Amino acid sequence: MTLFHFGNCFALAYFPYFITYKCSGLSEYNAFWRCVQAGATYLFVQLCKMLFLATFFPTWEGGAGVYDFVGEFMKATVDLADLLGLHLVMSRNAGKGEYKIMVAAMGWATAELVMSRYILFLYLSLFTFISFDWKYIQMSFDSNISLVHYIAMAAVVWMFTRYDLPKSFRLPVTVLLGLCVYKAFLMELFVHVFLLGSWTALLVKAVLTGSISLCSLFLFVTLVHSN
Repeated sequence: MTLFHFGNCFALAYFPYFITYKCSGLSEYNAFWRCVQAGATYLFVQLCKMLFLATFFPTWEGGAGVYDFVGEFMKATVDLADLLGLHLVMSRNAGKGEYKIMVAAMGWATAELVMSRYILFLYLSLFTFISFDWKYIQMSFDSNISLVHYIAMAAVVWMFTRYDLPKSFRLPVTVLLGLCVYKAFLMELFVHVFLLGSWTALLVKAVLTGSISLCSLFLFVTLVHSN
């Protein structure tokens, strides 16, 4: 991957995070170190998840092309730890609900971006001579989808942990929590069953994430304005 291509992928992946941080008002609250603390919590949670998976979920040894439905479902259940981590981050920050949600989501999503994509981009640009490939553009788009996903997830966690959550909200909020946790599993299953291409899978992921986010936004706005 050439340096120019690295710059394009880097800008496409990171600029939406920077714009979100500046335009969401977090910079006015000097929330940078709060986001860093949220990122550190993300790293700790991921370490715990990896240790748990390595201990209790050994590598699938089934036949080639066979999808381990039960095993993958159980592995996806471990992502419940992300909900606990986001709740821990928001409970340690004082302020309005919007502020807590954005701090937790920005820190969480940025830490994932740095650990899963930035290091890979940097390695490929400096130590390899791989030419242009669309998969790196897809990874950059996927990072933007992840940002929206974590904002929606943080909002749903914030609503779910409110003591004054109306009974009529409990079922839809719980369903959204389940979708946030098992979204990756559902996407993997969907791709495996329908044999989707990489661009089609990315489009389906964007549509699913957008639907979850719009539902979360609707519930959040309704809940805030009803109090």
